Amino acid sequence: MSAASVVSIVAAAWVGYSAVAVFSGAGWVVKALTDYGVPTSWWPWLGAAKAAGAAGLLVGLVAPVIGLIAGIGLILYFAGAVVTVVRARCYSHIPYPLVYVAPVVAAVILRFAA
Repeated sequence: MSAASVVSIVAAAWVGYSAVAVFSGAGWVVKALTDYGVPTSWWPWLGAAKAAGAAGLLVGLVAPVIGLIAGIGLILYFAGAVVTVVRARCYSHIPYPLVYVAPVVAAVILRFAA
């Protein structure tokens, strides 16, 4: 198994965990989204975007183009999350979306390098 595959699986698991946290209404997620001013009507869509991205990373193991598209989509998603955190002036929270996007960035870089 290649490094790109291993990193893609780890990234998919990590982002998938984040999606489950949104869907389950985990307290730390609800508080943060509320603090950032994200409307509750968006929450299911945000969870679905993360879940789709995680699934896309896994599909990318057999269809690399899908994995790249999913990875790029997740990078854009988490860039939006950073913007949302900054707009809410919760500067100490900036590392949180970066922790989730880091393995995705690594997976995309490794896919491009392959």
